[in-house]
Formats: sequence, structure tokens, C-alpha cells
Amino acid sequence: MKVMPVKHATYEQLDEFLSRNERLDKPLLFDKGFVVEIGGQIEASFILDELDSGGCWLKQLYITQSHAAKLPILLETILQIARKQEAGTVYVHSHQPVVDILLESLDFQPEKNKQIIPERPIKSGCWWSYQVS
Repeated sequence: MKVMPVKHATYEQLDEFLSRNERLDKPLLFDKGFVVEIGGQIEASFILDELDSGGCWLKQLYITQSHAAKLPILLETILQIARKQEAGTVYVHSHQPVVDILLESLDFQPEKNKQIIPERPIKSGCWWSYQVS
């Protein structure tokens, strides 16, 4: 598993991945995203968007179903990247109970301070936070 900024992926890899995943926010992915190469193909992507509060928001985390078992390892890697970027806290919005269970197992905490969360409110799901530093 190789995690890299989108700009380091080849055009062919990106084109093939994005053609399979049309719902991804491509401009945001190209601007602030990372991709995950597994077996020579891009099989996952995510965005770490910096917040004014000094933390970052893990957005648009996607991994192909055939590699979903690698999600805990990928989340650990994302936290390492956030640590290198000196983010104080990583925020995640989850709308799937199985992801809630995974986040809790990785010591994420339910986020109660909604004022930190940027942009428009998301009505369904749960916000989680992880203290990186």
C-alpha cells in the first residue's frame, strides 16, 4: 500500500480510478487529496483539508470494496500524515455505523463542539475527532 499526494500519481492511474468513482469531488481531490496505490492501481483516496482551528477535516475517504479490510491501516496512515502536517486534531464525519465502530476502536471521540466543524451543517451521521498531538 503506497499513499501519495494526487500530484504524484500517473494520469493513467488517476483516469482509471476516477472513471470508476464519478461521485468524488475531483477539483478538491486534485487540490488537497491523496490516493492509495495497491497492486499498481489506485484503490482509495481521501482529502485532509486544513481548518482555521489548526486541525484538519478528513473528507471524502473512499476505498474500493475489494480492499475495505485495509481501512484500519489506511486510517492509521492518515493520522500519521496529519501528525507530520502538525494538525492538532483530525475531524471525521461518519454516516455509517460500521465506520463509527472502526473510528471508536481507533480512539476517535464523538465530537460535541459543533462550532469547530466548518461549512454547512450535515444533518445525518456523527462527527468524530482524534487528538493528533
